Amino acid sequence: MNCIAVDDEPLALDVVEDYIKKIDFLNLVKKCCKASEAIEILQKEKIDLMFLDIQMPGITGVQLVKSIKNIPPVIFTTAYSNYAVEGFELDAVDYLVKPFTFERFLKAAGKAYSLYKMKDNIISTEKNHDTKDFIFVKSEYKNIRLNFNDILYIEGLSDYIKIHLTDGKNILSLQSLKAFNEKLPSDNFIRIHRSYIISLNKINSIQKYRVFIGDKQISVGDSFKEKFLKKIKEFGII
Repeated sequence: MNCIAVDDEPLALDVVEDYIKKIDFLNLVKKCCKASEAIEILQKEKIDLMFLDIQMPGITGVQLVKSIKNIPPVIFTTAYSNYAVEGFELDAVDYLVKPFTFERFLKAAGKAYSLYKMKDNIISTEKNHDTKDFIFVKSEYKNIRLNFNDILYIEGLSDYIKIHLTDGKNILSLQSLKAFNEKLPSDNFIRIHRSYIISLNKINSIQKYRVFIGDKQISVGDSFKEKFLKKIKEFGII
């Protein structure tokens, strides 16, 4: 795992660096004395884990986590135990209070590595979705398994998508409609509007360029009409 260590205390950085060197699955990309340095590295490099102090001049560790959209997993390293609750509210992997032992550091790193391997397995599953009948979707800090057959349609909402299901429930996930469309089997799903992907199996009726799925009516966008007509012909709808 590529990682960075962020702390305004050089001695604290040296301790983290020394511990990282003892762990085979960690690779220290950079030590940063300022949050601004960390931001620059995160923009340039693929970082899998960040060891982050909280009390730093300028931008604090908490502010750094809140300011970056796609922040990697974080292990907080701080001398102040009173920040623990806020740290875990930010979905931190672990919270180490200085001075911490190598054994405690290794335990935290091990938790991060387990999450890293689990994420890899989920990505592998999604890449092989054409041989599967389900997909995993991250929602509210959980990876939820969804059967393709349970999906009616997917609605794009700015940075989120809303997945509408056959049981009347819906699931919100922080990702773009375009990114999610690439994970779906193209033989059963098609994007018909800049804000909608539909399941061809769940179409109740089609009237001109309007699709009815349950009690939902979705208009086919102008730029999607040609592809839509071709697809429903292939699917045997018309």
